[in-house]
Amino acid sequence: MKRHVGTRSVAAHSRFTGGKIVCVATPSRPPSSRGPKRSKVELIKEKSDFLRHPLMQELVTEETSISEEAVQLMKFHGSYQQDDREKRTFGAGKAYQFMMRTRQPAGSVTNQLYLVMDELADLYGNGTLRLTTRQTFQLHGVLKQDLKTVFSSVIKAMGSTLGACGDVNRNVMAPPEVFSDKPEYLLAQKYANDVADLLAPQSGAYYDVWLDGEKFFSHEMEDPKVTADRAFNGFGTNFEGSPEPIYGNLFLPRKFKVAVTVPGDNSVDALTNDLALVVMTDAEGKLQGFNVLVGGGMGRSHGKATTFPRLADPLGFVPADDIFHIVKAIVAVQRDYGRRDDRKQARLKYLIHDWGVDKFRQVTEQYYGKKMEPFRPLPAWEFKDYLGWMDQGDGKLAYGIYVQNGRLKGEAKKTLRAVIERYEIPVSITANQNLILRNISPAWKDDIISSLSAAGIKDVQDWDPLEAGSMACPALPLCGLAIAEAERGLPDVISRIRNVLENLGMDKDEKFVIRMTGCPNGCARPYNAELGFVGDGPNSYQIWLGGSPSGARLAERYQDRVKLSDFESFFEPIFALFKSQRRVGESFGDFCGRVGFDALKEQQDSYIPQSEMKNLPQIGISTDAADLLKSAAEKTGKTEAQLATEAIKAHLGQ
Repeated sequence: MKRHVGTRSVAAHSRFTGGKIVCVATPSRPPSSRGPKRSKVELIKEKSDFLRHPLMQELVTEETSISEEAVQLMKFHGSYQQDDREKRTFGAGKAYQFMMRTRQPAGSVTNQLYLVMDELADLYGNGTLRLTTRQTFQLHGVLKQDLKTVFSSVIKAMGSTLGACGDVNRNVMAPPEVFSDKPEYLLAQKYANDVADLLAPQSGAYYDVWLDGEKFFSHEMEDPKVTADRAFNGFGTNFEGSPEPIYGNLFLPRKFKVAVTVPGDNSVDALTNDLALVVMTDAEGKLQGFNVLVGGGMGRSHGKATTFPRLADPLGFVPADDIFHIVKAIVAVQRDYGRRDDRKQARLKYLIHDWGVDKFRQVTEQYYGKKMEPFRPLPAWEFKDYLGWMDQGDGKLAYGIYVQNGRLKGEAKKTLRAVIERYEIPVSITANQNLILRNISPAWKDDIISSLSAAGIKDVQDWDPLEAGSMACPALPLCGLAIAEAERGLPDVISRIRNVLENLGMDKDEKFVIRMTGCPNGCARPYNAELGFVGDGPNSYQIWLGGSPSGARLAERYQDRVKLSDFESFFEPIFALFKSQRRVGESFGDFCGRVGFDALKEQQDSYIPQSEMKNLPQIGISTDAADLLKSAAEKTGKTEAQLATEAIKAHLGQ
């Protein structure tokens, strides 16, 4: 397959081996007698006829599951095959079911689609709706025999699942659609939709599989500029004549994540994405262009130092008219140079880590066709939770509801549907797994509050602030990668942490960002939390500390294999030091980053728990020594008993 650059036909950055195209940065010094190695997934994609086969054939069999080849293709269509480990029965094997994920740019959901998703959850899912950390729905518990009904229902309700998973651009994030009077936010939401359209798979396989080839058009067609810029191939970004002009038949080496935001608003954890676009406007709110950042990503693997979380780096600025061209250029670089032999090294962050930003920019500019402009200054990032009542700026209100770990279920789910249906309101899903009711007339407010309160749906002010700022992935029992609890385990862990803080005399409103995942893939973004729990075994977690409240600094791995049952004894010394040595207004993550891990570990080694103080032997010291001890304790942030123990041991050579 050729790509055309001007009038020159080339196979840019591709290798031909035995008649096959390998768009790949290969391992160093591959054997000259053989072609470069490719992962099994690459071969599955290549022979699938653009994601059709063998998926189409296997969906109509009587089997309750599909093959590994079909599983890999199913991801591109927005679904994972899962096994409920807690429903396995002896002699019957695995309890197969499917998780379906939607595509919701900027988290925007029409009233019609919300009601359809709610109904599908009851009819074909496990009765719950899961809001994700990328502003989408997940529907769990769908049986294979119901997949076509579920997918076609979503499509016909103007929704989509295309590209929600797989080696393509995933859901494009943006701050939720709340402020109608802030031009920069409206632009962020528009361009999130436009980039999602630009990078959506084009072959039509999605409609062949789920609608038997009948392409269903929504009432909102893509921007004509998106169509024109996708087709433009002046600098080798496209495969001419291919059903997939940007992706080709191999698609991308791995998933690709994009976020669009405005200066200062890090509600979408923009820096954790492969590509982040920051809307830049003038004083009147007119769009000037975009700051571009690249190379973020959370996923890693335990025991593999070559895998790591990374935050995006500034790449440059582009004028508004060029935004789709630079997006295509960046995707093309990843497509042609990203590793295809090792999926654990295939994300864009590893290419940038290997090359450096300057080389990456130079290669990107070859596909872009000109130099990027310098990156423009930005204000400090700030996390915005979009919870509680908000003025939209058009005379209507929005109401952000905290949803514990994103799971809508039971009476709360039923009541939310009733309110959303009664007032015909749209909603938005936030990047923190929460739900925003939009376009609320002030006259409806009292009834909505009353209805939600009766169902036990609390205002954010009634939640523990540790809880309201937390996130967890689904983990057990459905995720095949999970090795520890997350969604089901985090609420109790937060309650225990709160008890430790209160026992130390800390304020009940003390808050910091806590996130938990059941494996190291980082779906709930624990690596830029102030306190991250990453499952590394049954009831065991890695502890990550030192991320910033804004999400603009990575945490670092502090301790491996901390048992769930030991959390109180593990964290009490650290929180005690935080209480005594923090600066005014200093957050827990900033404190850990400032004092360093050596100080935290020293504190843990010498700390005497409050519960043990009353049982310690009593000794007498002189008044002046006691005064010195008290003064030193205040300066160091340690207890007098702790300092005395350290001094005696040091004096006796222990």
